[in-house]
Amino acid sequence: MTSPSEPTNNYSDKSFWAKVRKYAKAAGAEVLEKALWLYYAAQKPETPKWAKTIIYGTLGYFILPLDAVPDLTPVVGYVDDLGALLAAVGMVAMFIDAEVRQKAAEKLKEWFG
Repeated sequence: MTSPSEPTNNYSDKSFWAKVRKYAKAAGAEVLEKALWLYYAAQKPETPKWAKTIIYGTLGYFILPLDAVPDLTPVVGYVDDLGALLAAVGMVAMFIDAEVRQKAAEKLKEWFG
């Protein structure tokens, strides 16, 4: 049984996009690229429930304001987020296809030029 304080219970599209918009420049393209890969992979109907659970748990951790290293700490604040994102990417890599990568690349280009 999960508690309200667990990351999977904190995920929502609204919270994800709010965090991404607020911290895009500080987090940097590498962190956001991995978050977007996961986000777009989860949107695909063919991504199985077990993979979506991993993805939403990880994205929930990403948007959770209280994590291992506060995101307000310059540079270092996103190291734990990147580690969690990379671990999730490794677990669900088979669902991060060319279409997912293209959508993420387009969004990053829109934000960073």
